[in-house]
Amino acid sequence: MQWGRLRLGFWSAVLDGAFIALQAVTGLIGAYQVILSVFGLYYRKRKIEFEPQKRFAVLVAAHNEAQVIRPLLENLERMEYPTHLYDVYVIADNCTDHTAEIAKSCGVHVAQRTDDQERGKGYAIRWMLDRLYESDQKYDAVVMFDADNLVATNFLRVMNDRLMAGKQVIQGYLDIKNPYDTWVTISMAISYWYTNRMWQLARYNLGLSCALGGTGLCIDMELLQRLGWEATGLTEDVEFGAKCVSVGVYPVWAHDARVYDEKPMSLRASMRQRLRWMQGHFNCAQQYMVPLLSASIAQKSLAKLDAAIYLFQPMRFLILFFTGFMLMFQLGAPAAWTVNMATELLPTWFWATINLFILFQMPLAMILDRTPWKAYLGLPLFPIFMFTWFPVTSIALFTRRNRIWKHTVHTRAIQLDDMRTR
Repeated sequence: MQWGRLRLGFWSAVLDGAFIALQAVTGLIGAYQVILSVFGLYYRKRKIEFEPQKRFAVLVAAHNEAQVIRPLLENLERMEYPTHLYDVYVIADNCTDHTAEIAKSCGVHVAQRTDDQERGKGYAIRWMLDRLYESDQKYDAVVMFDADNLVATNFLRVMNDRLMAGKQVIQGYLDIKNPYDTWVTISMAISYWYTNRMWQLARYNLGLSCALGGTGLCIDMELLQRLGWEATGLTEDVEFGAKCVSVGVYPVWAHDARVYDEKPMSLRASMRQRLRWMQGHFNCAQQYMVPLLSASIAQKSLAKLDAAIYLFQPMRFLILFFTGFMLMFQLGAPAAWTVNMATELLPTWFWATINLFILFQMPLAMILDRTPWKAYLGLPLFPIFMFTWFPVTSIALFTRRNRIWKHTVHTRAIQLDDMRTR
């Protein structure tokens, strides 16, 4: 009997300790994000100061994208930038459809790659970069898009301006091409609008590193050759961004250069895509989080500390889930529960305040960025979508060793003009 009580006491203490640790970490990170997000309230459009000078290699990685690639290539022909200062390269990566033929008919450079061993966007980009380094063509920077994207016509002008100002890695504003297709796509759009304003812009205003998003990305060619492109995991954007920060190069945010990305319309397809993102994210965190944290302490660098915290994520979603969980638990758990006593490290009003601030920031970000009124109709279902991040993240944590890339099918052949009138 005594041994049983000791075992019960031990596991009770372990459970209490786990709840206290969960509160402390979630509370600190939640409060940290709320404070930082205040700096996303301010935005002043930056004037273009420099005339076009930089020469760009525009890379479009494509795997069986015959249904969507033509609108992007026609879009890229209409950029507000001298045509002799940029070339478009489509990487037809292991394609079995008519992607290469369509790209050739649009008059762009097409490089066809076949490799059954190293599959995925990161490998395709590395393969293309190796060919650019060996070619007679000389470029100042590389810009990367996905085949399903659409791009604001001022994009290269903005990237040229940032490069001329001395920036080396620039991330454009990530918008959604098909936000009103289903409740899943509008939920993803709300996530992006919130992140763009309250994460990315806030960090830019503070001089911290922004997160790279995998598309709408511009990299100085000299830096790219120096660092190399070893980002061949499931989330090549997170890998390269972490590598940049680790060597003291902080990617910057361009709020006025938009890229429109297609999102899956079904919940199942969306969860499959997000699972791949999270698997890649956990792999990257294993490699870079501790070194960045150590460097932030040794160098007293807030930028590196912030980058390490970002890798301790998906913070945007875990903060929302766990702060909401803590609030509901403290309100609903019976007072007699031992774990209820453990949650009193931080009071209920603290969790309520964090939740209100974070949830209020979502419609606020939409208001500040002048999102169309019908986007607000997606807010009631948004909490359900956010809850789906928990199983996705949990599965990703236990399957993080997976390196098998799975293609997300794209079907929405929308024109850029449709984005301006939506």
